[in-house]
Amino acid sequence: MIKGVDGADGLWRESEGEGMRKMVRVVREWVSSLLAALQFLTRLPLPARMPDGPGVFRRSTVFFPLAGLAIGAVIAGVGALAELAFPYYASGAFALAAWVIVTGGLHLDGLMDTADGLFSNQPRERMLEIMKDSRSGAMGVIAAMLILLMKGALLAALFADAGRAHYTLLALIPVWSRAFVVLAIAGWPYARSVPGVGSLHRSAGVRHVIGACLLAASLSVPLFVWAGGFGMTETVGFLALYAALAYGTGAGLAAAVSRKLGGLTGDVYGAINEVLELVLLAVIVGMTGH
Repeated sequence: MIKGVDGADGLWRESEGEGMRKMVRVVREWVSSLLAALQFLTRLPLPARMPDGPGVFRRSTVFFPLAGLAIGAVIAGVGALAELAFPYYASGAFALAAWVIVTGGLHLDGLMDTADGLFSNQPRERMLEIMKDSRSGAMGVIAAMLILLMKGALLAALFADAGRAHYTLLALIPVWSRAFVVLAIAGWPYARSVPGVGSLHRSAGVRHVIGACLLAASLSVPLFVWAGGFGMTETVGFLALYAALAYGTGAGLAAAVSRKLGGLTGDVYGAINEVLELVLLAVIVGMTGH
């Protein structure tokens, strides 16, 4: 009887140990995926390179909104600090510079390549070749200049009379633009036959889209509470606004580009993100300015 009990107890302990090891392994995988999202979407200094692979890249898409919040925090933080010593238009310029630097110009580069391809008036395959070329053409430079000019002007307008609520609304813009990027990855085919950087996350699916959306919402609500002045109705209203603008505008852009290219690419994801940020910023400035 004692031997039997000891044997059962040993099996139970072995099963418990295996369960703990499995839990630790799962936690490590998700932490690696979180760091992979931060390393891919930002230029924040991180301690080490994380292991890559299809599983890591697939899971990392869930954390795109969190990487967006890190970007938004840098932008809002730089703007708030600059306002302590500079006029609002200079604060807008500093915040814009931080926006480009913290992302490494990743999405801006995608915008330039996409503009060069889409506005080349060439057949589909030639458009894709132009987009793959690392050199920037006239349309890419023009698109980048226009985006930066409009973002800078809107940031200056936002900082003209900024409070905690304004900084909160600004910080959430990169959260929701990147939440839609996950849907763009999962919802439209990849346009290239040869894998590229944009294909690293292609195995993302519906659950990753839902996870990213829920994460974006769960990050937004505490920030609205922290900002103060937002009641339940306003919080729900702003959540609906961000989601509708990001997913509605993003879906329209993705569908239009996909019709031309037969799908999307990594450059297109970046271009869509840049346009969504501009749209969200313009709407926020328009609302808070009145």
